Amino acid sequence: MNKYIATIKVKGQSIKTAVFADNSIHARLILQYQFGMNCILSSPTLSNKEDLEHEPLEEIISRLKPIKPFKPLTPQQARIDVLKRQKAKAGKALDAERTRQKIVKDQQRVFNLSR
Repeated sequence: MNKYIATIKVKGQSIKTAVFADNSIHARLILQYQFGMNCILSSPTLSNKEDLEHEPLEEIISRLKPIKPFKPLTPQQARIDVLKRQKAKAGKALDAERTRQKIVKDQQRVFNLSR
């Protein structure tokens, strides 16, 4: 068995861990089986002897901060939130259009002066 190093995502945080397997495909399958299909952030690579020792995964998981659940918005709150985002987006588009028109106007003025 060989030692493979991979970066995985656990509880929303990335962790570098080691797994023992015959090849990198088996290492990937072991990690996916243990932590889920979308857990692997970097492919397992064969560990060299000079690699640093890694902490056991159980210790790392025990130090992780839990993800705080948030209360879903009511339909009224969601509608207000959408309207606020639309207002901000429209304001940015308005500023961009004003800037574009000012640039075009200044370019026309420079072109007319250069004649």
